[in-house]
Parts: sequence; structure tokens; C-alpha cells
Amino acid sequence: MASSFIWRRRALKFAALALCAGAIAPLQAEDSKPIRLALIESMSGPFANTGEAVFRNLLWAVERVNARGGVKLPGGARFLQLDRYDSKGQNEEALSALRAAMDDGARIVLQGNSSATAAALIDAIDKNNERDPARRVLFLNYSAVDPILTNERCSFWHFRFDAHADMRVAALMEMMKGDKSLKRVYLIGQDYSFGQSVLRESKRQLAELRPDVQIVGEELHPMGRVKDFSPYATKIMASGAQAVVTGNWGNDLTLLVKAAREAGFNGSFYTFYGNALGAPAAIGDAGIGRVIAVADWLPNVQTPESEAFYQSFRARFPKPSDDYVHMRMQLLVEALAQAIEKAGAVDTVAVARALEQADVMLAGQRGRMRAEDHQFQQTLVVGVMDKQGSPGVKFDVEGSGYGFRVVKTIPAERAQMPTSCRMQRP
Repeated sequence: MASSFIWRRRALKFAALALCAGAIAPLQAEDSKPIRLALIESMSGPFANTGEAVFRNLLWAVERVNARGGVKLPGGARFLQLDRYDSKGQNEEALSALRAAMDDGARIVLQGNSSATAAALIDAIDKNNERDPARRVLFLNYSAVDPILTNERCSFWHFRFDAHADMRVAALMEMMKGDKSLKRVYLIGQDYSFGQSVLRESKRQLAELRPDVQIVGEELHPMGRVKDFSPYATKIMASGAQAVVTGNWGNDLTLLVKAAREAGFNGSFYTFYGNALGAPAAIGDAGIGRVIAVADWLPNVQTPESEAFYQSFRARFPKPSDDYVHMRMQLLVEALAQAIEKAGAVDTVAVARALEQADVMLAGQRGRMRAEDHQFQQTLVVGVMDKQGSPGVKFDVEGSGYGFRVVKTIPAERAQMPTSCRMQRP
């Protein structure tokens, strides 16, 4: 068992190089080592599917950089190498993985599928970088969206590439503002920093933008430990809610919407992540016109560049269950490659300063880093679930037969929000 695990880990370490190593090797000096990127994520346990989905996204992005010759540096081009470390969904395991990644030579860490874990990593990296300047680490965050991470707890060493929770709530409110029939809303989320911030900001923005809407329920549940959401579905039904607002992700979202469907709930779901990882299939026809999701990009963004981008990912990962692509993760890797080239070396401080000025474009989607708080600024879109083949729904999700029609596009300048960050710089 142990030898199998070691073999698997070694194989995965070099997976990002395998596709194009033969074509690129002549460009790379023999003594030039790959630039190691350490992915710290749940690769086992209840959220393993989210970790694997992230790995595919980042692997594809790394392969693209390597296929064009790697990162160009004065001493010669260098590949990117994506290593993965299993946090098992636990903060202590994530911190142990961070130490292992540093010991393995990684100076760039990637994580996102838990704001609590992200906060723990930021604290550990801040302390390490002050104590051990020779082993300074950068933290690139693709999904941990608790607003505090680029506000009160902002760090020079941390860069967030996803819109934070308050930005996403504001995008969903753009939809709610137009639905004058909506009068009763139920709020439910995972009981940790991110889930709490979604409920808090939803209440604040509803009071400001839709004071006529009554909040008929407000509930937090243990993250990743609820196997039966039928009691929550019963409460939602009893409340008379017309809509549910949730930041749930992974199995916590899939099981929630499935229980609500089985209980006969016919209202709307305003979600952060209702467009993937089993949710559309679990909801079925009941979600048509009722499930709303906010994202940085959706497959049915109707431009030729967007369509080519999506079809390229599907060609790389053709299994329906692997159909989970995020533009922001691609832009993250592009921004990192740009910053390393601009810095001219893999020096943590120099790369961080270059990353503060990152301005990248891919498949028609542009993103830029705000130096003030290291919060990425990009267009957001809101989609509504419908059957594949309906107007605006060329592509479905995970072979479910359901996709998301883009109904609102929010430009980066409108999606941005002020920050309370007071960055301490080296």
C-alpha cells in the first residue's frame, strides 16, 4: 500500500511535464530544474472530488505554459511542475503538507477549497517568511473567498484570483433586484468563515437593496459531515421560502439541492457553485429557470474564443465527470508565468512585486491584480439553469443534459469592491 502511494505521488509530480517534455527538453539547460508549484488540497475524504477537479484545471494550465516552451528566463526556459499534497480537508494536515512542500523545494503554494485552511496557510507563511527569508513562499488562492483574506488579514505573500464572497453576493443581488415577485428567502450555509460571511453579507445586501424581502430562515450546518439534508429541506419547505441563498460547495451543495428536490421544493436556488460537481444532475428539471449561479466565466459565454477554450478543455478531459473548468485557474497560472518572466528570476519577493502588476488575457477574458490588496479583478457572469439545446445553452454540465444560460454580465469595474487592507510590505 505504501509503495503504491509513493509511486502514485511520483507519477503525479511529473504529470504536468509528460505531455510536452520531449518537445521542450532541448530548450532547457540540463541543470535547470523545473519551477515547483505545490497544490495543497483535499484529495481524499468528502471533498476529494473538488480537489481532483482543481488538479485537472491547474494541470491543463501548466501543460499550456510548458507546451509553448515554459517560463522564459535569462538563464534559459524552465518548465512548471505541479506537485499535489493531500490536506484531507483538515487544517493541520494542510500545514503539514505546506512543510513537506517547502522541504521538497516548492516556493509557490496553491490552495482554495476552504477559507479556513487558506487563513491557516496565510498565518503560517507570514511567520515562515519573516523567520526564514531564504525559504520564502508565495500563496496563490483560486477559491477561498472569505472577504477578510484580502481585507483585515491581507498579506503581501497572498494573492486571490477568485471574486470574494461579498463580490459574488453583489452579483446575485443584481438578479434578485429584478425579481419583484420574490418576497421570502431562506439562507443556509456551511458553518465556517466562508459560509458565515455569505449569510452575513446576504442579509446586509438584502436589507439595503430589497428591504421588502423577508428572511424566513437562517441556518449554518457542519461542513462536510451532514449525510442527510432532508431535515434542512423540511425546514425550508415549512418556512414558505420562495428562494434559497447558499454558498455551499461540493457534496454539501449536491446533497442539499437533492434533498430539497425530493421534498418538493419548487423555489429558486441562488448559488455560488450550483453549476457543477453533480448539482445540476441532482436537481433535474426542477432547476430549469430556478437555479442561479455566479461565476467568473461559464461555458455558454457566447464568444468564439470562449467556445474554443471550453472545447479545448473537453478534448483534454473528455469524461463527462471531469467537466469542471474554471477560467480563473487558467488566468492564475498565466499571471504567475508572466510575473516570473518579468521578475527575471524565481525570487519570491521579485515575483510577488511583478504579480502585483499582473494583467492577463485568455480566450477573451481579462483579469488584473489590484496591488492594494492582492484581489484579482475580473468580469463576473450570472447564469440560469436550462436544458441543453435551449437558446443560449449549447453546452451542458457533466453530461447532465442541463447547462447555464448567461443572463447577466458584470464588468470588472462594477464587480470590484473597496478594501480595508493595510498591506505590510518587505
